[in-house]
Amino acid sequence: MNRLRRIPIDVWFEPIIFLVIGIGYAIWYVNTTLTPTEEASLGWANLQTTILDHIKLAAVAAVIVIVIAIPLGIALTRPALQRYEPIAVNIANVGQAAPAVGLLVLFTFWLGTGFRTAVVGLVVYAVLPILQNTIVGLRQVDQRTIEASRGIGYSARRTLFLVELPLAVPVILNGVRTALVILVGTATLSTFIGATSLGTLITTGVTLFLPKLLVSGAILVGLLAMVIDWLGRLVELAATPRGIS
Repeated sequence: MNRLRRIPIDVWFEPIIFLVIGIGYAIWYVNTTLTPTEEASLGWANLQTTILDHIKLAAVAAVIVIVIAIPLGIALTRPALQRYEPIAVNIANVGQAAPAVGLLVLFTFWLGTGFRTAVVGLVVYAVLPILQNTIVGLRQVDQRTIEASRGIGYSARRTLFLVELPLAVPVILNGVRTALVILVGTATLSTFIGATSLGTLITTGVTLFLPKLLVSGAILVGLLAMVIDWLGRLVELAATPRGIS
């Protein structure tokens, strides 16, 4: 008889945390008195647009990072390109090590301000977790398993897609989840280069000394990051073959 997979504590406990925070914020929002500026920024029409712009910015950057980092990570684990792995990882590490604000500002000298520049900066900043986890995930696949698949007649390509990648999925998805959380948090800084995000609420709150606007922006960014992390955890759990988790 197949046993049901045990649900990790973070999968059911994390939603309780952001539900409590979300309900608490909603109660505070309904009962607090806002200035005209705060009402304009936190009114549902404007707030919805700001949240969607933030999600769009993070999502576009995430798609580009995944399209770049996973194939590159796979390629760097193949014998013909293994010698280039340290170079690629070190280049990706430069993007991660650089201050996010400084990185975004530097790109404005090349691409100008706005959405496109913010996406490029976020992509450079978030490549490392996915690239590194793809390499680590594929490298940790037991060599005997690979040799056994080749022994039964699988080609190198078929072994990669039917054996190596399925076994590396948990590690790769963990890197994707980490990158998504980084993107959601770092996207707030895009407001400094003219791209709309929840960071707009924070910077407006700081500039005009409106604490309620500042706190609202911080709470909403935190909630969004927690929800993204939780959804990524669900995907990671569902995609992990039984016996590996």
